[in-house]
Amino acid sequence: MGIVISLLNHKGGVGKTTSAVNIGAAMVELGKRVLLIDLDPQANLTISLGIPPQKVTIYEALRGESELAPHTRKPGMDVVASSLDLSGAEMELINEAGREYLLREILAQLIDDYDYVVIDCPPSLGLLTLNALTSSRYVLIPLQTQFLAVQGLAKIKQVIDKVRARLNTSLEMAGVIPTMHDGRRVLNREVLETIQKYFQDRVFETIVRENVSLAEAPAHRKDIFEYSPKSTGATDYLDLTKEIIERTQG
Repeated sequence: MGIVISLLNHKGGVGKTTSAVNIGAAMVELGKRVLLIDLDPQANLTISLGIPPQKVTIYEALRGESELAPHTRKPGMDVVASSLDLSGAEMELINEAGREYLLREILAQLIDDYDYVVIDCPPSLGLLTLNALTSSRYVLIPLQTQFLAVQGLAKIKQVIDKVRARLNTSLEMAGVIPTMHDGRRVLNREVLETIQKYFQDRVFETIVRENVSLAEAPAHRKDIFEYSPKSTGATDYLDLTKEIIERTQG
């Protein structure tokens, strides 16, 4: 059975989608079969990987109109695309019985086909995010090493704890990913120290450094290993993913 991991942060611009794309791509580089699920109505993961418009997206699947229909992006990597229609899903599904378990139910159809399922959550703590957490074995928190990014950390932890207590007792925080880090900046170093003090050994040893190739790759509809395999971005995400695999399979 595949291991389901959600990437969560209710603040935008912290490297969540970049991490989802490139952790998934790194897993493929390491010989894993991966399913990426774009659960964000902004569809940034879908756009970043150049997925063409799909007849069936995560929206139709959550509404019960279709089974999941992954698009094969490349050998070892399938993607369940998102669309703007998903923005109305929370209101449309609010009266559904067992609404927090919809994603878990539709994932059960194909989870055995993959080693890992990586879910890119929306930048909110609503019903879509609850569905992701209820479906997941592990949570990853990408966190930009800047002052504003650390605001609200207690709220994220509170939501994870509540989901574990009420909806998914097997849910664990696999770790915190420091992103967009520039070690030359005093503020970045101070924020990193704060994150490490707060989360202690849950912070990954690998720090994702600020790297222009990571910003450029989505414009070319590529992951970092396709766009610039020798960049520091590729090195960091490969090292990070080795840590993730070790923590989730240990």
